[in-house]
Amino acid sequence: MTGPEPFGEGDAEAVEAQIGRPPRGLRAVAHRCPCGLPDVVETAPRLEDGTPFPTLYYLTCPKAASAIGTLEASGLMKEMTARLPADAELRAQYEAAHRDYLERRAAAAKDASVEPLPEGMQSAGGMPERVKCLHALVGHELAVPGTNPFGREALEAIGPWWERGRCIEETD
Repeated sequence: MTGPEPFGEGDAEAVEAQIGRPPRGLRAVAHRCPCGLPDVVETAPRLEDGTPFPTLYYLTCPKAASAIGTLEASGLMKEMTARLPADAELRAQYEAAHRDYLERRAAAAKDASVEPLPEGMQSAGGMPERVKCLHALVGHELAVPGTNPFGREALEAIGPWWERGRCIEETD
């Protein structure tokens, strides 16, 4: 996929089944799993009541999320953060990922005709100073391949999570 796509038939219901609750602020499918289901959705920067919602790319696949959770529990985020001060190229890539996220979130706000989030509000996942949430970084990398170096590393570490079958049962 080259960019967000409108929700198709059954996509919103699949996301609800994946996350176990009605989703909020859905705008588009940002990435599809090879099994055909959404695995990352793009959300509005503000909910219907105006509440800021800074997570633009939300990883919805429970199999991918579980695998990422295992990486987080291993201490990988601390190791990744420790590499930032010592690796100028990695730091520059991560800062570029941060800017990309902010630009895309601002564009989503404009497209949705809502007030953009305040200047200086975090982007996602701890960018650009630390690694705080691999789920957010992986969502960003899946939605915009080649953009987020730590999201890419996490994806490489978990491997093809979809090969063990769909994360939810097909519905009629």
